Amino acid sequence: MILRVAPVLLAAGIAAAARAQQPPPLDTAAIEKAAGAKGTWIAAEKVFKVSLPRTDLSVVADGVKLTPPMGLTSWAAFGSGGGSAIVMGDVVVTEDRVAPAMDAALAGGLEVTALHNHFAGETPRIMFMHVSGMGDALRLADAVGKVFAASRAAPAGETATASIDPSTSTLDPAALDRAIGAKGDYANGVYKVVVGRKARMHGETVGSAMGVNTWAAMAGTMDRASVDGDVVMKEAELQAVLRALRKVGIRIVAIHNHMTGEEPRLVFLHYWSIGPAASLASAIRSAIALTSSAS
Repeated sequence: MILRVAPVLLAAGIAAAARAQQPPPLDTAAIEKAAGAKGTWIAAEKVFKVSLPRTDLSVVADGVKLTPPMGLTSWAAFGSGGGSAIVMGDVVVTEDRVAPAMDAALAGGLEVTALHNHFAGETPRIMFMHVSGMGDALRLADAVGKVFAASRAAPAGETATASIDPSTSTLDPAALDRAIGAKGDYANGVYKVVVGRKARMHGETVGSAMGVNTWAAMAGTMDRASVDGDVVMKEAELQAVLRALRKVGIRIVAIHNHMTGEEPRLVFLHYWSIGPAASLASAIRSAIALTSSAS
């Protein structure tokens, strides 16, 4: 009995070894070149993963020096199936490089699926931007390479120091109502508009008062104002809203969930910008228009 089983086990072992030695179904050398990062073939999952340790960063959190193995490594994993490649990745970016890296991802045909922090109290502030995409492997690798490059590039130096104080605001709330297409409140130098929508949690309907809303808060003058806020949307609406806001230069500062178990699944996008008040309001209106019914 043992003699009959042994050849079967031996054959199975040989077959497994042969599969492990099979070359990757992706041109890994070309992917490395396009992405500008070295990679590793993970045979068990049939994934080629490139990594970019952020050795260019000097990050300290609570007196602890953070190094690439402690989470400061950008990566992108490429898989192949169904005639096309898929990529998923996580990019380490300082706050001042979020917008350029995001623009590079969107321009390269990648989707930006999350933006958040991993640490607390670190200097400089570090964010993590998740990306994904499907299509030709080398096109995806080229896009990843551009995102990696944008995350590391030196700041452009165009950052301006804001001098906006709500106590001296001179906004025109009626003009902003018209620009944003909704009625806002103006008090203590801050114009705020809230557009609610509904969802279901635990079998109950929840709405604006429970936090299911898009909002914008503005201060300053009609010529130069600041805006910050939040857009709530279905997952399928995220990429269109991202493109609309970035097209006019509005900075995206976070993409994440606020709830769990809600129906439909909702994503919350936080933004910040400085510019002409009416233009900012119009941009927010465009973003709201790309989301499903607010009622």
